[in-house]
Amino acid sequence: MGNFVLQDLIDQGPVARSVSLPRGRMTLHAMPTSSGYEVRRGTDYDWDGRKRGAAPFTVLQHSISGRGNLRYENRTMQVRPGETLLLLIPHNHRYWLDKDDHWEFFWISMNGEEALRIHRLILGITGPVFRLEKETIDQLAHCCHRLVVAGKTPGAASAIAYEAAMTLYDDVFGSHPTISQEYRALQHVLSHIEAHLDQRLSVDDLADVAGLSRAHFSRIFAASEGQPPAEFVLHKRLRRAAKLLTKTADMPIKEVAALCGFSDANYFSKVFRRVYGTNPSDFRTSGMYASVTGPLLSH
Repeated sequence: MGNFVLQDLIDQGPVARSVSLPRGRMTLHAMPTSSGYEVRRGTDYDWDGRKRGAAPFTVLQHSISGRGNLRYENRTMQVRPGETLLLLIPHNHRYWLDKDDHWEFFWISMNGEEALRIHRLILGITGPVFRLEKETIDQLAHCCHRLVVAGKTPGAASAIAYEAAMTLYDDVFGSHPTISQEYRALQHVLSHIEAHLDQRLSVDDLADVAGLSRAHFSRIFAASEGQPPAEFVLHKRLRRAAKLLTKTADMPIKEVAALCGFSDANYFSKVFRRVYGTNPSDFRTSGMYASVTGPLLSH
């Protein structure tokens, strides 16, 4: 393949390393969970994306030789030499080897909010199997090699994982004009949502802002943000409402609701209670805002 770092990784032979943060450490934006190079044969190699725990992480796996089978949702395909596999876990997929097949690959698994966000966006646009530039593959192999032999501290390991995520980002969004255009469209939609939370923001309206069909927009938005557009907008409205309730003590609840895009104050109170576990008036006096600035509970 002409990739000198990839060849270095192959020459050192099969190797794997698990990485974990010491207990009590803060969550990092990108953190590897494992990395390595392997040659696998036969049916003992079989992974089900629904049976690997509830904690989210991703698998970035580049195929060097041989082939693997992938069932992704309702499609079955093969991952061939030169192709890269990207999967989010947990998810409805399975990848495995048939009896007489082999699969040579290197991989980096990682978690962290930013790594997951970028990988979800890429998955939503490219799907789980794609081809990368040779320079990208070499750089990813370099990251994998360093994670195996270096990256002994959490900070060092996180820096390498983030580099791998950004290397993938640059290839996907730099080499594909259509994908880059869609990414910019999503950023425009996010800014539009933030600026118009007091107005109508239907999925059709947002798809028009993006210049995409409703179905395609909904798919790539959910992949990027981890939520369907309507749910994302609702949670943004509620976050703004929570902030207004605590920052403007004299503002009537009905006015707070209107400023956050709820024309019906009763509906606003009902949804607010369902998500935050208390009504807007009690929330205002309880000082809860600082404790709910993270992701909202599913409603």
